[in-house]
Amino acid sequence: DEATGQFYLHYFSIKQPDLNWENPKVREEVYDIMRFWLDKGVDGFRMDVINLISKDLSFPEDPAVLAGGLDNSLAVAANGPRVHEFLQEMNHEVLSKYPVMTVGETPCVTVDDAALYTGFDRNELQMVFQFEHMDVDASEGGVTGKWSDRRFNLVDLKKVLTHWQEGLHGRGWNSLYWNNHDQPRTVSRFGNDSPEYRTVSAKMLGTVLHMMQGTPYIYQGEELGMTNVFFDDVKDYNDLEIHDSWRKYVEESGRVSAEDMLRYISASGRDNARTPMQWSAGENAGFTTGTPWLKLNPRYTEINAEAELANPDSVFYHYRDLISLRREHPIVLTGEYRLLDEEDEQVYAYLRVNSDEDAAATGERALLVVANFTDDTVQLNYAGGNLDSVVLTNSQALSPNELKAIENAPKLISSNYRDENREFTDEGTLLRPYEAKVYLFGNAE
Repeated sequence: DEATGQFYLHYFSIKQPDLNWENPKVREEVYDIMRFWLDKGVDGFRMDVINLISKDLSFPEDPAVLAGGLDNSLAVAANGPRVHEFLQEMNHEVLSKYPVMTVGETPCVTVDDAALYTGFDRNELQMVFQFEHMDVDASEGGVTGKWSDRRFNLVDLKKVLTHWQEGLHGRGWNSLYWNNHDQPRTVSRFGNDSPEYRTVSAKMLGTVLHMMQGTPYIYQGEELGMTNVFFDDVKDYNDLEIHDSWRKYVEESGRVSAEDMLRYISASGRDNARTPMQWSAGENAGFTTGTPWLKLNPRYTEINAEAELANPDSVFYHYRDLISLRREHPIVLTGEYRLLDEEDEQVYAYLRVNSDEDAAATGERALLVVANFTDDTVQLNYAGGNLDSVVLTNSQALSPNELKAIENAPKLISSNYRDENREFTDEGTLLRPYEAKVYLFGNAE
């Protein structure tokens, strides 16, 4: 303020001043607000960019920006010197006194960082949202940051998800997600949103995620298979990040043409996740009788909650089945994750393997998950559930003793291909386009 000489720090919108967590009175006020809501019965908190609350009080410049970079400076701002002290204090003063669930949004964290935030003996948070797998389709070399229409490479995606599954196993707890309010729609990004393959690929993506170790998060519309949107005028978008990036990359620097940037926005922009929820094929997709804040995705006439609920073979019901499987089978909670065929560019396959103790307690030895990420029919020697074939190409996946302890007759407990009677169909070692199957193995007798 020029008149008073006063100022405040804001990392994001000018409407979002950062709080000064160095001030104990500020922290106590935050804790008091948390107690207010917890006393009203809320079950927990999702904490926005919580790893940015501690600042380096020297406020260093971002070397990438000084060198002419136009991307954000989150990496410089994240994981400040007192962040763990502040979170442990929050836990001691508030969280530990309530039966509460917590998850922190934490950009720019490593697995080791996440273990500090969520470690079982750390007394900070229960889970974090990390973003490493959200960067697998960023611009080549990071030239334009996230802004790109580059298709992801499955090998890269598998490496990232495997790194987090293995890295937090026994140390902390993973958050599992494809979508949130800041990301494009998963079926458009990692699946196939064409009318022919949208439903089956959306189911496939749900299967791959829900059988991993961690807590899955379903973002509104994901369970319907909602897709990205394309607007041919940047003025039709509301997102602050989109308009800021348009200014930097198109108007000021000229690094990206308007035509290319509109294409990148459709592939990567946050407003893909913010178009009105599609409840029906009626006016404004049944969302409002007024004027929505953002234009509708025109596919709402075919993709909406009413249509999904009327179709027993819909994405919605597949997600409901996946949730039931997680509740029914303890191995999804306990089994160790083991990636198969890491360099396969078409199929994502992994095992979940129980310890002898957990297998004895539950009768569940292993899960095999196989998922075709392409619109091709793929031959895979263990896609029919043959673990002997697994070890032929993945010799370290199961020890001889583990293989001997697992029954030879698995049960197919999930598939995204069904017949007219909603019975699973299985073509053994052939994986149909975007097919995903889950086999359950018990103990050998």
